[in-house]
Amino acid sequence: MSPFDPFVHVIDHPLVQHKLTLMRQKTASTTSFRTLLNELAMLMAYEVTRDMPTQEIQIDTPLETMTGRVIDGKKLALVSILRAGTGILDGFLSVVPGARVGHIGLYRDPTTLQAVEYYFKMPKEMEVRDVVVVDPMLATGHSAIAAITRIKATRPKSIKFVCLLTCPEGVKALREAHPDVHIFTAAIDRQLNSHGYILPGLGDAGDRIFGTQ
Repeated sequence: MSPFDPFVHVIDHPLVQHKLTLMRQKTASTTSFRTLLNELAMLMAYEVTRDMPTQEIQIDTPLETMTGRVIDGKKLALVSILRAGTGILDGFLSVVPGARVGHIGLYRDPTTLQAVEYYFKMPKEMEVRDVVVVDPMLATGHSAIAAITRIKATRPKSIKFVCLLTCPEGVKALREAHPDVHIFTAAIDRQLNSHGYILPGLGDAGDRIFGTQ
């Protein structure tokens, strides 16, 4: 993985890094973790949607008529990889409330670490939509690769993948499987451990969001 890969975007804004550091702490409560994730996702959404197309419309200000630019949020599809992707999804919807939402349910087989699908529901007319896939962690890359492969079958205009954390192994796997997909993350951590968890990471994001083990 090249640090200069134009398809890999590390969002290093100070506010993003500040909130990520607070989330990493094992002493962070479920409530705190969930709140920080929502805030961090909102901040990341601004960068991820930087190139979202706009159109001109005519409006009346209190003083005169002018031409302004607006986005068509309905052309954006946010796809959450269940269950942990929900935490990022909520933050993105706060920024682009008109976006359509899809869900794909995947779990990681504890023995093979491969992704197993159990649910798939997308908005209609995916061929006119730009897709942003959200999942807190890009570790082995198996879940992200499986999700994007399924989504590509709906023939969307474009696909981006957004995660809080990843590692060289995850980035390499996703780039090789889907070289046309841009990856947005807040940090690229050191490595995976033998159980497929990111180091130093922040633990199991789903468990920390929902208070489970």
